[in-house]
Amino acid sequence: MNAIMTAANAWLTDFFDTETKKEIEHLIATDTEELKDRFYKEMEFGTGGMRGVMGVGTNRINKYTLGKSTQGLGNYLKKVYPGEDLKVVIAYDCRHNSDTLARTVAEVFSANGIKVYLFSALRTTPELSFAVRHLKCHAGIVLTASHNPPEYNGYKVYWTDGGQIVPPQDGEIIAEINRLDFEDVNFYGDDERIELIDKEVDEAFIEASVSNGNFDAEGKDDFKIVFTSLHGTSITAIPAVLKRAGYTNVTVIAEQAEPDGNFPTVQSPNPEESEALSMAIKKAEEIGADMVVGTDPDSDRLGIAVRNLDGQMEIVNGNQAMILMTKFLLEQQRKNGFQGNEFIATTIVSTPMMEVMANAYGVEFKTALTGFKWIGKMIKDFPQSKFLGGGEESFGYMVGDFVRDKDAVTATLLACEIATQAKANGSSFYQDLIDCYVDYGFYKEYLVSLTKKGISGAKEIKQMLKDFKENPVDSVAGSKVKFIEDYNTSVIKNVLTGEEIPIDIPKSNVLIYETKDGTRIAARPSGTEPKVKFYISTNAELKKADDFKKVNAALDSKIAVILSELKLD
Repeated sequence: MNAIMTAANAWLTDFFDTETKKEIEHLIATDTEELKDRFYKEMEFGTGGMRGVMGVGTNRINKYTLGKSTQGLGNYLKKVYPGEDLKVVIAYDCRHNSDTLARTVAEVFSANGIKVYLFSALRTTPELSFAVRHLKCHAGIVLTASHNPPEYNGYKVYWTDGGQIVPPQDGEIIAEINRLDFEDVNFYGDDERIELIDKEVDEAFIEASVSNGNFDAEGKDDFKIVFTSLHGTSITAIPAVLKRAGYTNVTVIAEQAEPDGNFPTVQSPNPEESEALSMAIKKAEEIGADMVVGTDPDSDRLGIAVRNLDGQMEIVNGNQAMILMTKFLLEQQRKNGFQGNEFIATTIVSTPMMEVMANAYGVEFKTALTGFKWIGKMIKDFPQSKFLGGGEESFGYMVGDFVRDKDAVTATLLACEIATQAKANGSSFYQDLIDCYVDYGFYKEYLVSLTKKGISGAKEIKQMLKDFKENPVDSVAGSKVKFIEDYNTSVIKNVLTGEEIPIDIPKSNVLIYETKDGTRIAARPSGTEPKVKFYISTNAELKKADDFKKVNAALDSKIAVILSELKLD
C-alpha cells in the first residue's frame, strides 16, 4: 500500500488541476480499494493500444495519462524523423470526453512543434487509418474504446503506413513514455499548428470505400437493408457509402442513429452480442428486409444478420462473414486473373477454413496473432505481395489495403454486394455460405468470453491460463490431442510423436490444442478488456447442401460436449 500512496500523493502537486486533486484526496480518505485500483499500475498498450476506464489515476484514461503518452510519442517521432516537419492526424468517436481528450492530445502535439490535423467532429476509425496516408502524416491517433462499456475510453496509435504500431515501435514508444514524469508534459498548445479537417477527407474516404467495396451487383433496387450505427460513428460514413454505391432501399434505425456515449438502447454496443442487433432485426422482420448490418462505436466491427433457410433473420458470426467475403474477393480476382503474388490473412484463433480456402485457390495464406495491427504489418512487410482481404473472428474485416485496420464501412458495402448478387442469382447470403461448407468443409466455431474485473480479476485470468497450460487436455470430444501450440514459448509440439516445430511469429499468451480430427481449443486473455477467452473450432464434411441442418446439429452437439468437458458450460 505504500507504493500506492506514493503514486497517489504524486498527483497532489500543483501541476495537477484542482478537481483531480480533490478526487484523489476524497479517495485517500474514503475508499482505499478504489484508490488501489487506480494507482496499482500504469496504463499499458495492448493489442488495440491503450484502453481503460476513465477517471483520475495512473491506471485510468485521463488528460494526464494521455498527455504523457502523447508527449512520449512526440519525442519518439522527433528521434525517428529528425529535422522533418512532423504531421499527425487525430480522430475521435462518440464516447464521453472523446472530443475534449482529442483536443488535449492535439494541444500536446502542437506544443511540441508538430502539425496536427484534427477532425472537427467524430469520425470512424477506418477513416482515421485512411487519413494518415491520404494526408501524408507521420502518425495518427484515434480516441476510442471500440465496443467497451460507456465508462471506457482509449487511445490507438497509427504509423505512417496507416496501420497500428507494432514491435519494435510500440516497445520503443513505451520506453520513451516511461522516461517521462507527468510534469514533463507540455500542455500549452499552439493553435496555429492545429487545423480542423472534415469534408475533403470524408469525400476521399467515401470514394475509396466505394471503389474498393462496390462490384456492381445486380438488383440493388430490390434489396432491402436495415442499418444501425448503435449510437456510434458509422452514421457519418456508411449511409453515404451505400447511397453512392447505388443502394436506395436502406432503413436506418433512428433510435440508434444519434451518437451517444451512454449507448442507451443496448446493453453493449458490441455487434458480437446478439442483443445489440435486436432492434434492427425487429425492424427487418417488420419490413421484410434482406439484411441487417450493425457496427460498433468506432465502426471497425460489423455484425450481419440475414435470412436463413427458414426465412428467419439469423446473425452470422465473424468467421462466417469472413469466409464469404474472402471467397467473393477470391472469385473476383480469379476473373481478373491471378498474378501469383496474392494473399489472404487471418489470426490464430479464427477459423481454419480460411487456410483451406486459400489452398483451394492457390493463393498464399498468412496467419497472425489476434489484432488487425498484425495483418497491417503483413502488408507493410511484404510490399511486393497483393493483399486481397482478410479478417478475424471478432467481427472485423479489411478489404484490400487502402485502410490498414479492420473497416466496417467498406466491409458493410462488400457484404451487401455479396447478398444482393446472390439474391439476383436466385440464391442468398446464407445459401452461399452453405455452398462454401460443401466445397471446403463445414467449420463451426464458438466463443466463450469470461469477464474478470480489477486486480483480483487479473490474477484469476492469469491463474486460469496457467491451469489450462499446466493441466494439458488429453482428448477433446473423443479425439486425441495431436498438437499443443504454445505461443509463449513459440513451440508447436506433436504430443503423439514428440516432434517440436518453432512458431515464427511474436510471442503471445496464447495456448491452442488441436486434436486428430481437427478440433481446436484456444485460450488467451483479451488485450483490451478484463476478459479471458476460449475459442472452439469444430468441423465435419458436408457432402451436399441438403444435409446442412443435420450436420449443423451434430456440430452443435459436439460443441456442447466440449463446453462440458472444459467446464465452460
